[in-house]
Amino acid sequence: MKRVDLGEVGYHQALADMRTWAEERRQGLAEDRLFLLSHPPIVTYGPRTDPGDLPTDLPSVQVDRGGFATYHGPGQLVGYLVADVRARGPVDIVRWLENGLVDALASLGFPAIRRDTPKGTSSLAGVWTPDLRKVASIGMRIRHGVSSHGFALNVDPDMSAFHRFTACGLADVTMVSLAELAVEQGRGTPSDAEVRDAVFAALTAGS
Repeated sequence: MKRVDLGEVGYHQALADMRTWAEERRQGLAEDRLFLLSHPPIVTYGPRTDPGDLPTDLPSVQVDRGGFATYHGPGQLVGYLVADVRARGPVDIVRWLENGLVDALASLGFPAIRRDTPKGTSSLAGVWTPDLRKVASIGMRIRHGVSSHGFALNVDPDMSAFHRFTACGLADVTMVSLAELAVEQGRGTPSDAEVRDAVFAALTAGS
């Protein structure tokens, strides 16, 4: 898998680019790629999101991925996985992403877990602290065997944004960042470069 590091990209531009990246992968014109970037402040949401869950004072856009509403903004690491996933399927690719992020955070000194979703409840996809605060969200789309969209890992974003809407369709969810966890541990926040390196190393380990 190839790593592509981008800076801050407007969400609508990234969405258009992602469609191109996915088509390139379907046609065999590009290898599997992980795009690492950030966005200006915006809330994105999947089609099953309750309108009452959305903010009234932040820009928001409906997108063609699974999952509910989540925030993107500076200080957050967004990873878009554009890859042939026919050998894995939608459930396995989400679990693979979760496990990779758990391993990445462990390598940075942050214990984390993934959670199974009980039948008939809102999805618990993502990465959580052991005390069940959510540090990373995951929402994927798979079309013709190629994945797009991916994950959003809270490194040091403006966490007050999460108080202005219902994140992930979970009214009682507490979102947390690596910066907040680092303060609790009495140490500094890892740099953006350190987080990017750890995530990519974990997702490509053994591949």
